[in-house]
Amino acid sequence: MTARRLLALDLGSSSVRAVVCDERAEPVPGLLARRSVAARQDEDGRGELDPDGYLADLVSCLDELHAAGALEGVEVVATSSQWHSVLAVGPDGTPVSAVLSWLDSRARPRPDRLPADPQGFHARTGAWVHPLYWTTKVPWLRDQLRDQLGGRSLRFLGLPDYLRGELLGTDATSVSMASGTGLLDVSAMTWDPEALALAEVTPAELPAVDDTPARLAPRWRDHWPALAAASWAPALGDGAASNLGTGCTDAGTVGVTVGTSAALRVVHGPDVPPPPATVWRYRVDAERLVSGIAFSGGGVLRAWAVRLLRLGADAEPTLAPGAGGLVCLPMHAGSRPPGTIPPGSGVVAGLSLETSPEELLAGTLEGVALEAARALDILEGSFGTELDVVLGGGAVHASPWWCRVFAATFDRSLRLAEDPEVGARGAAALALGIDLAPPKEQLLPDPDDVVRMTAARARYDRLRNALAGELGRHRD
Repeated sequence: MTARRLLALDLGSSSVRAVVCDERAEPVPGLLARRSVAARQDEDGRGELDPDGYLADLVSCLDELHAAGALEGVEVVATSSQWHSVLAVGPDGTPVSAVLSWLDSRARPRPDRLPADPQGFHARTGAWVHPLYWTTKVPWLRDQLRDQLGGRSLRFLGLPDYLRGELLGTDATSVSMASGTGLLDVSAMTWDPEALALAEVTPAELPAVDDTPARLAPRWRDHWPALAAASWAPALGDGAASNLGTGCTDAGTVGVTVGTSAALRVVHGPDVPPPPATVWRYRVDAERLVSGIAFSGGGVLRAWAVRLLRLGADAEPTLAPGAGGLVCLPMHAGSRPPGTIPPGSGVVAGLSLETSPEELLAGTLEGVALEAARALDILEGSFGTELDVVLGGGAVHASPWWCRVFAATFDRSLRLAEDPEVGARGAAALALGIDLAPPKEQLLPDPDDVVRMTAARARYDRLRNALAGELGRHRD
């Protein structure tokens, strides 16, 4: 499929964006609309989004582009969306809850509702029974709404499913989005019976899994006539979209993305062994899967350090990587599945009365790279090869020093993603049926940096091992 113009939507947890791309999935300069999104968060683990407010922000982005004439000629609409979100709707599709985003950690697995064979469950679903997934969130959400609803029936949708229901008249979910719920058998691409039982939900209470493209509902065709004939492709999970957007489309390449959070991901075919115990596995589409390890701490830790130390927004350490001597275990924001380390578990070791703000900032950034190196070891062991690395994401895109740290920590040349809009580009490329080439720009590690970061890795591993018991007691 080719199109003269394509519209790519990026449904994030901190913003919603709409960008017009050309037939090569390249963003057209100046044709981007963005609205900030603020999740409602508190110390209890709340991480909620307003579904109708989010819809209004998306409509506002499309109104802006339509008024500017930017949607003329758009033939395809592609979507990259945050994985793992869920909301409850009534029989008429009206929301009866907020959207629980991936940030929401209030739900807890019940000891009597765990898989009979946890290893087999993980092999089938690529997930775990964990607060991130619908196996835990849906029963918790149903309990929260029980008194309010008085016996009325519920259905459960992801945020992109709800938006598609409002705009397209069908709330069917894509195989990619369904795989992020933790309820899908990722090989069969159907709802997993044991996962449904654990979530206390029936297929009738869930969206249909259907990758058939759709078109705008009649009222919205009148509202945006330039999009009246456009085909809306099935939504793509944002992690998969990021890999496709940086050209990481095969099992020999790992995409390392550092935005607010961080993740390492490999796109591959179905003929690979089941994922290791700490690796999740979702679907890109009906042909490909994506395996990876994610972290709650990424750019959010840099923002924390800059704010705490009252540094400039663009502050960069001037000392060489590994020269500061601090060791940072970057669990300030907790851990992602399968770990259950709560927020407030970060550790900084090696502080002295002479420690400078610059050293604390450097140690924080190094800690993220060192944790990523542990994940890289696991993924390379799983795929049985040294992986080429493509580094991208808004946080490292803005920090040449942090890129240098990653190169030294991984001890190999890195390809650097050129465009921060990797999610939108990845969704656009998939909708157009093309694979983007990996970026050409490379960063070679400095040998002296490698020596210092190797020593830093040894200190980091010792600290992590010493705290293993304390960290391990939070695991399910």
